[in-house]
Amino acid sequence: MTWSEMQPLLEQACTETLIMVGWSTLIAVGGGLPLGILLVLTDKGGLLQNILVNKVIGQIVNIGRSLPFIILMVALMDFTRWITGTTIGSEAAIVPLAIGGIPFFARLVETAVREVDHGLVEAVQAMGGNTWTIVRKVLVPEALPSLIASTTTTVIALIGYSAMAGTVGGGGLGDLAVRYGYQRFETGLMWITVAILAVVISLIQFAGDYAARALHRRGGRSGPSPRLRLLKAEEPAAADIGKVA
Repeated sequence: MTWSEMQPLLEQACTETLIMVGWSTLIAVGGGLPLGILLVLTDKGGLLQNILVNKVIGQIVNIGRSLPFIILMVALMDFTRWITGTTIGSEAAIVPLAIGGIPFFARLVETAVREVDHGLVEAVQAMGGNTWTIVRKVLVPEALPSLIASTTTTVIALIGYSAMAGTVGGGGLGDLAVRYGYQRFETGLMWITVAILAVVISLIQFAGDYAARALHRRGGRSGPSPRLRLLKAEEPAAADIGKVA
């Protein structure tokens, strides 16, 4: 197969992979972020402590993470058909990719949020901040470098999942590698798809690491953000006013 024959196939496959991974990442982040934060808030000693709710959510997340992706795709075929009207193609692959990515990202969010200094939470509580204020102004901003790294890890995992989706008609680079590289013995095309995936993953990892380090230097793990430094500075000032009174 010549390059002129490969080029349109590669362009279409790259576009399909980009669509699958892009949409599934948005859904996974949108669903996994609140789920991960809720796991922290409802845990023992959390702001919304509820052990029953925490155990139920945790078990659902564990089940979602324990299923191999290829089995998850098969198990969700009826649901995928109900959502998209088909079980093949890149649009259909988005459904299992997103559902598989939500529990994966939720656990990463939980780990990132647990690393936030509890003293900052107590400082905002002392100033009368409610749970929503603490989540919005403390937990998410302070965990942001780790959340960026978690998103990077999720995107890379979803790229791998999308390649597996290609083996059962999901489209994308995985489908191209199987149909042409394996079934038609086009070894050159298969290695090109491998090289493309390797380059894309390397670029995503580099971009994610750079963004996480930039946020870290601006006030992530190296110290509280300006807003939180201000909150901590106001706390002793309020105590001094009380002494004068």
